[in-house]
Amino acid sequence: MGEPRREEYKIQSFDAVTQQLLKTALKDPGAVDLEKVANVIVDHSLQDCVFSKEAGRMCYAIIQAESKQAGQSVFRRGLLNRLQQEYQAREQLRARSLQGWVCYVTFICNIFDYLRVNNMPMMALVNPVYDCLFRLAQPDSLSKEEEVDCLVLQLHRVGEQLEKMNGQRMDELFVLIRDGFLLPTGLSSLAQLLLLEIIEFRAAGWKTTPAAHKYYYSEVSD
Repeated sequence: MGEPRREEYKIQSFDAVTQQLLKTALKDPGAVDLEKVANVIVDHSLQDCVFSKEAGRMCYAIIQAESKQAGQSVFRRGLLNRLQQEYQAREQLRARSLQGWVCYVTFICNIFDYLRVNNMPMMALVNPVYDCLFRLAQPDSLSKEEEVDCLVLQLHRVGEQLEKMNGQRMDELFVLIRDGFLLPTGLSSLAQLLLLEIIEFRAAGWKTTPAAHKYYYSEVSD
C-alpha cells in the first residue's frame, strides 16, 4: 500500500491533467503516449530539483510496468534519447540556468542509480554521468556552492557504482577534486569542507567513519 502513495506524492507538483497522465503510465502504460511521458518527466526534472532527486524511481516503475504489460521499452528509449539531447547541450544549459544544470545532473545520476540491465547499471550512462561530474569539478564550477554541493551529493549517491564501472575515470575525477581543494582560488569554506569530506569518504571505501561524521556534520550544522 505504501508504494503507490509514495509514487502519487511525487507528482503533486504537476497540473491535474499531467498527474492523470503519469498515474495512467504507472498503471496502464499502453494507454498513453510514453514518449510524451518521458518528455514531461525530463522537462519537470530540469525545473524542479526536488522532483529530479526522486524521478528515477518513477521512471523505473514505468519501465517495469511497460515491460510487464507489453514486453517493450518505448518509454526507456524516449527517456534515454531525451537525456542524450540535454547532455549534448549541457554547456548551453549551464550558461542559461545554473539551477537547470544542477537539476539535470541530479536527474541523470538518479536515472543511473535506478535503471538496471541484467541487474547492472546501464553502460550507456557511465561516461555521460562521468562527464557531468568532471564539469562540476572544473575551477569555475568549484567556485559555486550549488555545483560543489551537487558534485558531492551525486558522488555520495553513485560514486561507488561508477568506480566499479570505470575506476580510471574516478581516479582522474579525484585528481581534479584534490587540485580544486588544494588550490582554493575563490572556494568558500563550505565548499572546501564538502570537497575534503568527499575525498575522505572515498578513501574510506565510500563510507563515512563515525569520527568523520561527527566532524563534518557538526561543522555544517554550526
